[in-house]
Amino acid sequence: MRRVRALDNISIPHPFPYQGSKRGIARHILPYFPGDVHRLIEPFCGAAAVSIAAAVYGLANRFLLNDLNKPLMDLWKAILERPNKLVDDYEQLWNKQYPDKKAFFFRTREEFNSSHQPHHLLYLLARIVKGSVRYSSEGLFNQSADNRRSGMRPGTMRQQILGVSALLARKTVISAEDFRQVVPKTKKKDLIYMDPPYQGTSFTRDHRYYNGLAYDEFIQVLEIMNENNVSYIISYDGQTGGKSHGKTLPSNLSLKHLLIHAGRSSQATLLGNKHETVESLYLSPALVERLHSEQRMPIKPVSQVQPELAFL
Repeated sequence: MRRVRALDNISIPHPFPYQGSKRGIARHILPYFPGDVHRLIEPFCGAAAVSIAAAVYGLANRFLLNDLNKPLMDLWKAILERPNKLVDDYEQLWNKQYPDKKAFFFRTREEFNSSHQPHHLLYLLARIVKGSVRYSSEGLFNQSADNRRSGMRPGTMRQQILGVSALLARKTVISAEDFRQVVPKTKKKDLIYMDPPYQGTSFTRDHRYYNGLAYDEFIQVLEIMNENNVSYIISYDGQTGGKSHGKTLPSNLSLKHLLIHAGRSSQATLLGNKHETVESLYLSPALVERLHSEQRMPIKPVSQVQPELAFL
């Protein structure tokens, strides 16, 4: 039985800080990729950490990045199509923020909410606390800055943005649609990775995400995906300390349920505690069958995945 090579801790570029990003655990998700993925689809892409990591390891030939947040996807277009101009514009903002970074942040936030320019969003994401995005009920970006920091330095930002662009440009389609419109585009050798909003954060007053996602609606889509033999992976519910983030996905979906220790939660850090986050990972029946047909057993470090949930 062939085993997947363990993924090394190599340096992987990331375009911007973003709360909920799977950058820290992407290497524990990638071993569940089948060996013949033509296209990786992320309907809730955010910072697209899994797609970037998959590109680094050559685990997919093409990519589809989607998020209902259109200004975010306009930023992604700028990253892939005109990265140097994006970083040049970011550098100008970064240099203009002195001497009053706080006032400049609020002016830039107001400009972004009016014009939705990608470089404004990139600057805001670089300045907010722990990449913790917040939107008002009207869809306006309303998070404040971490005024102890100036945001990623332009030289470092250029290196990260150009690295991501080199990995994904000319291989990636960008869209800003409801995930229900993206899922039907799946073909036999595609793989969908979904990281929808946590149930506990979708409909709160803080509005951490641009749009909420109802549990029952999500389940209905998964049932249709199963009927169509779609291969997919989901990061969905989990726990921080003793607090659960929503209900587990129902057993009638016949998903393989794994647990990944994701380390200290960024939200816990904001609240001043040290709670560890354990995230659920679900594999679709079609994906499990696909991996079985390859006679694969992904390597799961004991320190990362609960042994009683060993796969295959």
